[in-house]
Amino acid sequence: MRVGLGFDVHRFAVGRPLVLGGVVIPAEKGLLGHSDADVLVHALMDALLGALALGDIGDHFPDSEARYQGASSVKLLEEVCALVRNRGYRVHNVDLMILAEVPKLAPYKAAMIDLLAPVLGVTREDVSIKATTMEGMGFVGRKEGIAAQAVATLVPIEADGVKD
Repeated sequence: MRVGLGFDVHRFAVGRPLVLGGVVIPAEKGLLGHSDADVLVHALMDALLGALALGDIGDHFPDSEARYQGASSVKLLEEVCALVRNRGYRVHNVDLMILAEVPKLAPYKAAMIDLLAPVLGVTREDVSIKATTMEGMGFVGRKEGIAAQAVATLVPIEADGVKD
């Protein structure tokens, strides 16, 4: 079994959509970034890459490359998942945490899970998404941006008799 940890943060920006877990969330502000700035998927990709000691998303999708401008983070996640499979592993489960003061995310967590589970090649029961506030503390508490953490476990493709 391999375990990876991911973390990402993006500041709010006017005039951008708020995309979290691949889902567009109605909000006054979106997140600033080279791609769609999906902080949750970015943390998830870093966790998957980290589990295999393959660096981070900046190594694979540098913001210096124009082709990633406005890119869908879910499409980039598909590439990371292909890399995981090509290395002989599959996702076993992921545990994701969104740190955000606004907006309230409970109504959108199920849609995020429904979108991410098939991309990861797992069932929805293998994807945990939680959201919490920072109780008014720090940049998240001041409503300046959103942070996300992710833990991913990978197993060899043929572990437990499961084949890709």
